[in-house]
Formats: sequence, C-alpha cells, structure tokens
Amino acid sequence: MSGDQTGVVLYWRPLCTFCMKLRFQLLFSRLRYTKVNIWRDPEGAAFVRSVAGGNETVPTVTVGGRPLVNPSKKELLRAVAAHAPGSMTSRA
Repeated sequence: MSGDQTGVVLYWRPLCTFCMKLRFQLLFSRLRYTKVNIWRDPEGAAFVRSVAGGNETVPTVTVGGRPLVNPSKKELLRAVAAHAPGSMTSRA
C-alpha cells in the first residue's frame, strides 16, 4: 500500500506520542488527510517498513505519494504546498 498518490496519508499507531503530537497539531489546520492505523492494517505496516529502513517508525506520512518519516508539522505542510496543494481546504 503506497497510499494516495495525490493526497496525504498519515500512518500511525495507538499510544505513539509522536503520532498524537502531530495529529493534535493538525487538528486546526486546513489539511485533509487519510489515517491508517498500522496495527490494524498489515499493508500499511508493510509500507511503513518499506520506507523506514525496515522499522515501523510512525508517524509516517505520504504527500502526493512521497514518504516522510516522522515529519514535523512544518515539514509536512511544506511538502503539502509543493506536492499536494489540493489537500488543503479553503477557508470559509
């Protein structure tokens, strides 16, 4: 599973403090993304291992099909602006 090739996919797992932090930071952003719990999705877990040196390092995010392993909010939004600007909803 390589995720959405045009949008944003956030691979995460329960109890991961780094995942919780990034998801909280994105709560009030205008970013639309799909969440994949790697403990419930074996294909998602395999994808994360394939881009994280064999480890299940989360959060891993794909932006327009490009993987980012444990990105900061700033890194993620910069990648979205460059590779998946359609993932940002417009302001009302």
